Amino acid sequence: MKILFNYRQGILLMMLTLTLACKNQEEECRLDKKILAVPIDFDLERLEDRFYNAYEIEEINYLLEAYPDFTDKYLQVELYDSKAELAKALLEINQDSLMQELYQEVKQEFSDFEAIEQQLRDAFAYIKYYFPEFKVPKVYTYLSGFGNDLFITEDLIVIGLDYYLPKTHRFQPPDLPQYMADRYERDFIVPMIVTAISSRYNQVDLTQNTLLAEMIFYGKAYHFTKAMLPCISDEYIIGYTTDEIAASYANEALIWSHFIENDLLFVTNPFEIRKYTGEAPSTDEISPDAPGRLGRWLGWNIVDDYRFNNELELDQLMAERDAEKIFRRSGYKPRQ
Repeated sequence: MKILFNYRQGILLMMLTLTLACKNQEEECRLDKKILAVPIDFDLERLEDRFYNAYEIEEINYLLEAYPDFTDKYLQVELYDSKAELAKALLEINQDSLMQELYQEVKQEFSDFEAIEQQLRDAFAYIKYYFPEFKVPKVYTYLSGFGNDLFITEDLIVIGLDYYLPKTHRFQPPDLPQYMADRYERDFIVPMIVTAISSRYNQVDLTQNTLLAEMIFYGKAYHFTKAMLPCISDEYIIGYTTDEIAASYANEALIWSHFIENDLLFVTNPFEIRKYTGEAPSTDEISPDAPGRLGRWLGWNIVDDYRFNNELELDQLMAERDAEKIFRRSGYKPRQ
């Protein structure tokens, strides 16, 4: 039986509670000065300005030599017959009138990048504090022509700024459904990066091949992101609207009963798992009004309870591989 996702009964109270909680968090949330004092070697460069203001092949060649990590890893020079061929291709892109128009739009929208840069710097300090072995990567911004939103390795991060234009902007990623494109705005940039980095420390054993294991994996990823960005609203971590978060909490008992009554936690069918953790506009199996990826949201709640009910350090949580152990020792119960 599908749940009638109840947006009316209790939703006003839940919205009021969340609104007050968010307001109090914004007023009271302060980043830990001790953590921010952790020394890091952080550098961010705006490469879209450098490349899209290069109008001669010699200028392109200079940039390819000046940024070898960007040239080798992001531009993938090995795919070309020579570096000269890559430079020629980049110059042709640079001379395209539509790309120049897109560049001007990106330049205007992201003329002030200081807040995002500071947020990223703070997040790296937090990661370095909890995981001292973390090596702060070099960060570049770029205009990808909607080819790459985020490129992330241990040593390099490239942010494709064109992906993060406002959702009302006339330039939009061509291959993203609207429910995903809505999450591609500037406030999501840093949470997306931190969530991606979390996979380096997320030791859930996915060879268990269960829905529970995938739920816990995502739950740990979101928990990690919240720990590194404690003053960021949950909506920018999981990609739900404020209304969707409120409605999910208001219906948490019904959501949980659906998982239990249908014996879903230990299913191994990948198609069944995808219904609850895969990208989708809604979780239709529960309700057409329920947001997608509810299994991830539920996993986040379980992981939160596991850590705090067992008084674990963050590195202990991330190192735990056994999803079933995390679930059974979480003491998870739907919020009333």
